Amino acid sequence: MHLAAYGISVHLPRGWEGAISRRPDAAQARSVGAPSGATPLAEEQVLPFAHLATFGLPGDRGDFGSGAVEIMGAEDVFIALLEYGPECAGTPLFAEPELPRLDPSKFARNGLQRTLLGQSGHQSWYTINGRALGLYVVIGSHGLARKLVLRANEVLASVQVAA
Repeated sequence: MHLAAYGISVHLPRGWEGAISRRPDAAQARSVGAPSGATPLAEEQVLPFAHLATFGLPGDRGDFGSGAVEIMGAEDVFIALLEYGPECAGTPLFAEPELPRLDPSKFARNGLQRTLLGQSGHQSWYTINGRALGLYVVIGSHGLARKLVLRANEVLASVQVAA
């Protein structure tokens, strides 16, 4: 399956599911039930993110996969690719120019947004074609890191980010 939106594209192998989307901006949120009188911040940015997984993604999930990583099995992988504002592009944190080939030894049980039994995570940042991106990968079992990281690398090798 091929996904493409907001200048991000990826090819997902059989058995993977994904979405490339943006959170609703403040005006859209007001129209679907936000408190009346709420006003958007002038500097608010509505930036895209991609969620890719080897399991069914729930409709309600956080940017870093909350709501999804809790239902992962031991042999599952979750990938979040999040765009940050243009002010981040090219800064030292976002200095790497391309997504990496992940190394299983770089995954850590304490590398998660929230520690979940058995899981392991990796986070890193990039500037690709002038766009600042954060990569967050969760694997369902630290003990299966070699196998699961190979699956993540297959997907990450197909990610394209347009200027």
